[in-house]
Amino acid sequence: MNALKGLILSGGKGTRLRPLTFTRAKQLVPIANKPNLFYVVEDLVEAGITEIGVVISPETGEEVRAALGDGSRWGARFTFIVQDQPLGLAHAVRTARGFLGEAPFVMYLGDNLLSGGIRHLVEAYRRGEAEHVILLTEVEDPRQFGVAVLDAAGRVVRLVEKPKEPPSNLALVGVYLFGPEIHEVIKTLKPSWRGEYEITEAIQGLIDRGFRVVAHQVRGWWKDTGKPEDLLDANRLALSQIQRRIAGEVVEAEIVGEVVVEEGARVVRSVIRGPAHVAEGAVIEGSYLGPYTSVGRAARVIRSEVEYSILLDRAEVVDLPYRLDASVLGQGVTVTGGENSPRRHTLQLVLGDRSRVRL
Repeated sequence: MNALKGLILSGGKGTRLRPLTFTRAKQLVPIANKPNLFYVVEDLVEAGITEIGVVISPETGEEVRAALGDGSRWGARFTFIVQDQPLGLAHAVRTARGFLGEAPFVMYLGDNLLSGGIRHLVEAYRRGEAEHVILLTEVEDPRQFGVAVLDAAGRVVRLVEKPKEPPSNLALVGVYLFGPEIHEVIKTLKPSWRGEYEITEAIQGLIDRGFRVVAHQVRGWWKDTGKPEDLLDANRLALSQIQRRIAGEVVEAEIVGEVVVEEGARVVRSVIRGPAHVAEGAVIEGSYLGPYTSVGRAARVIRSEVEYSILLDRAEVVDLPYRLDASVLGQGVTVTGGENSPRRHTLQLVLGDRSRVRL
C-alpha cells in the first residue's frame, strides 16, 4: 500500500472575510493567535501524514509559502501547487495529480477547524474498512452544504450539493480520504451550474462505480471560518482548550482562569478573565480583557475594555469610550477614543489591516 499523502487546499479569494482578506490569505487569519492553516497541518502530521501538497492561488500563494516554509517545523515536507483559477475542489485535485501520483490522500480545506483530529479516518482506511472515507457533521441548515445520505451500515449512498430540500442534516465538512480511483472519476466531470468541478459529483461517481465510501462524523466540533462571526466562534472554541500559562510580565494585575500570557508580553494594572491569549510583545495596561479574546503580537490595549474579540498583530485599542465586543481588528489597526470617556455602550468592529478609527 502506498503511503498516505496530504493535500491542503489554500487558495480562494476569501470574499466573505473581507476586509480582512484584502491583504492576506483567509487561511492565515489567526485563531487563538495561530493561523488557521497551522491547525490543519498539525492534524495531518498527528495522523502520521508528513508528505503534504499545498494548493495555492496566484493572488495569495507567496504569503502562504512564506508562512508555512518547508515544513520542517512540523517534521513535514511541503510541495506547493498553483491552481491558476478557482474552478472547484475536484479541479484542485486534478491540478495536484502530478504530486499525488497513485497514492491515497487526505484532502483538507485550509479554512476548516476541527477538534478530535482526523486519525480515525486514516485508521479506518488502513484497516481496509473502505476505499474512500468522508467526514460529516450534523448542521442546522443543510441547504448551505453538500449533504450525504447514508445506509444502515454507514456507507454513503447519495450526495447532494446545497439542496433546496435536504435529504438529511449530515453535511460534508471539507475533509476527505480518497484512493487513487478518484482521478479517473474527476476526468469525466463537467462544470456545474456554478462553473466549478464539484467534489460531491466526484464522490457520487465513486459510489456509482461500486466503490465503498464510508462516512465518519466529527469527534467534537467543526467550524468553517469563512465569515467574521464564524472566525470569532472558532476563536472561542480554540481558546476553550488552552491551559493557563503566565510567562510574560504581570504587574498589579488580576488574571482569572485559563489565560496564556506569552514571554515578552506585559500586563499592567489590568484584569484578564479567561479563556484569553496574549501573544509575545503585547501590552495590556489599565484595561479589562474579557473571555474569548486573543491579542496578537506587539498589539496594545490601553485604558480600554475588550471582550470576545480577535486583535491581530500590532493592533491598538487606546482610550476607547466603548467596550469592544465581538470584533476583529486586522494587523496594525488603531482604534482610539478620548481619555476618561465613560464606557456606556458596546461597539462591534471588523476592520482590515492598517485601518484608523477615532471615536
